[in-house]
Amino acid sequence: MANKPIIVIGAGMCGISTAIWLQRSGHSVVLMDKGAPGMGASYGNAGLLAQWAVAPVTSPTLWRDAPKLLLDPGSPLFMKWAYFPKLLPWLSQYLSHANDAATRRIVENQIPMICDAVEQHKSLVQGTDLERWVCDSKFSYAYRSKADFEADSYAWQMKKLAGFEPVLVTGPDVQDCEPILGPSTQCLAVLEGQGHITDPGQYIAELTKHFIKKGGTFVQAEVRDLQKIDGRICQIETDQGTFDCSRAVITAGIWSKELMKKLGLKVPLETERGYHVIFENPSKLPRNPMMITAGKFGVNPMDMGLRCAGTVELGDHYAGPSKAPIRLLRKKANEAFPELTYSGTQEWMGFRPSTPDSLPLIGQLGDTGIYTGFGHQHVGLTAGPKTGRLIAQMINGDTPNIDMSPYAPERYTG
Repeated sequence: MANKPIIVIGAGMCGISTAIWLQRSGHSVVLMDKGAPGMGASYGNAGLLAQWAVAPVTSPTLWRDAPKLLLDPGSPLFMKWAYFPKLLPWLSQYLSHANDAATRRIVENQIPMICDAVEQHKSLVQGTDLERWVCDSKFSYAYRSKADFEADSYAWQMKKLAGFEPVLVTGPDVQDCEPILGPSTQCLAVLEGQGHITDPGQYIAELTKHFIKKGGTFVQAEVRDLQKIDGRICQIETDQGTFDCSRAVITAGIWSKELMKKLGLKVPLETERGYHVIFENPSKLPRNPMMITAGKFGVNPMDMGLRCAGTVELGDHYAGPSKAPIRLLRKKANEAFPELTYSGTQEWMGFRPSTPDSLPLIGQLGDTGIYTGFGHQHVGLTAGPKTGRLIAQMINGDTPNIDMSPYAPERYTG
């Protein structure tokens, strides 16, 4: 078994990060995906290294806000109602965390996972020709008014626990700070020392090329089964043949749910479907990435144009895109940037893999040699390098310097 490779299933941000950190530890690694590297949820996100995204959606205010948001066609929360009956078991677990004690526990456990994300990405690309992909920037929350910022005080209390305190910009100074914003934005909450990626899909594609150049193997194949001998993983069966392995790592995002079923494990993983609109050849770009709070979407100046990405649509990961989230993104972008002109647009929809407690599953499944690294919800790009490093440490027999029990897959599989 020792001379057989480790197979990493899923070539998004978590998968390629895991593959690279294992490779740097001296392991032979095969990265496997049914599609091209970086073409899942990692491709279409907002490109934000969201170190500040410690507060979960399940805050205590969710009970007050959710009914209104679901019924308001102008809100950033949508539901595929045909899927609602199947979603109910997960949703009941999810809503059980919508209280102060659970929120603070989630924040406490998100802090070590994401709050050094810029440093973790820089460490992943250090000494390579990929350093240009990781950009330093500020990050601003754009509010209609200071009163709207103050109404968001609970979320900012949670961010303060992680050391994030904003500088407020109000009135006409907002447009001096970010000329792309129209007069409807009268308050910016600005965070220094943040970062972003200018093209997440291409970033992961280039990381994969680097991995291959260093001796790694990428196989485009769909996994059909995982075989064990005496309780330990030994082979991965695919539509392209059977591959021997010493260990396996599941980093396939929402598709990890199906892979876990092949192991006889039912993991409560559901999809928060996210959308983006890219405005091509924009007449203006923001100086730094931002969050338009009125529409709950991130804005990032990218290589291919201005990307506006966000919204949450609860539903399954087989149904095609809906029109309403795209309409909302367009409308809210036009309100925020009234003078913006562009030559065309691109639209996209992807699947955020979400657990009931908003924390990923990272760790070994018993003593099977099978490791998990999925369920990051909105922060897969952000947490990918840290996740990969932690999995590599565990496989190497090293003890991570953070408590891994909150992320243990046993909490849902045991």
